[in-house]
Amino acid sequence: MSGSKTGGCLCGATRFELAEAPTEYGACHCGMCRKISGGIEMGIYVPPGGITWTQADTLRTYPSSEWAERGFCGTCGSNMFWRLTVSGPMHGLLSLSVGALDSMETMKFATEVYVDHKPKSHSFAGRRKKMTEAEVLESVGISDG
Repeated sequence: MSGSKTGGCLCGATRFELAEAPTEYGACHCGMCRKISGGIEMGIYVPPGGITWTQADTLRTYPSSEWAERGFCGTCGSNMFWRLTVSGPMHGLLSLSVGALDSMETMKFATEVYVDHKPKSHSFAGRRKKMTEAEVLESVGISDG
């Protein structure tokens, strides 16, 4: 068994279904994720076409950088995702807020990104893949600068 294939925002106005149930999630320590989540953003990667918005009348987006946008519920304000908008092989990749899933039972905490931006007071138990900002940007084909 893995994570739920369904989820939504706090008020229930925005709902989705995933093509595949996620098995793992990761944490991002970048400044934008800290601001939008109030701390550490926990998310799952969803490939283009891997999510169907079953209720999306209140879903809103905000262009948060030259290469990505953030999605949220316009009613309750729940953070739903960030999505790559830059052209290239990763265009449309979405990181869905793991907290939006109806269940995350048995999912594995597998990755931490932007670890070079992580506050010194933050640490997690266990071992997982860790990537710096430069490594993340390179992996999605964005030049640093």
